[in-house]
Amino acid sequence: MRSIFHLAYNVTDLDEARRFYGGLLGCKEGRSAPSWVDFDFFGHQISLHLGEPFATAATGKVGEHMVPMPHLGVILQRDDWQALASRLKDAGVDFIIAPTTRFEGEPGEQNTMFFRDPFGNPIEIKGFADLGTVYAS
Repeated sequence: MRSIFHLAYNVTDLDEARRFYGGLLGCKEGRSAPSWVDFDFFGHQISLHLGEPFATAATGKVGEHMVPMPHLGVILQRDDWQALASRLKDAGVDFIIAPTTRFEGEPGEQNTMFFRDPFGNPIEIKGFADLGTVYAS
């Protein structure tokens, strides 16, 4: 069975959302209306609606870092992750967790980075050399 994940959440400016998600992250825009816009978020659908972004709190622990919960994210092939990390660094994104490697040399070795969109919505992007090891323990 194949599925595509869908998540809808709020932003305060659709033009800024288009610049961030479409321009910086490289997500293809889908359907839209005056109050929302869809994006292909690395193979999954996000629907950004005008409204108040969800509240978050730094209650999640990633290594020694406290990260905002809830957050959304995606897992990419490592080469794609590295290309995106470079784009975000070059754009001066303020990282919650700068691009780094976790569990090096262990099952589940991964790259990760945490940042917020312009509206405060937290995003985690992970990178794996082999997506077949995402659930390795």
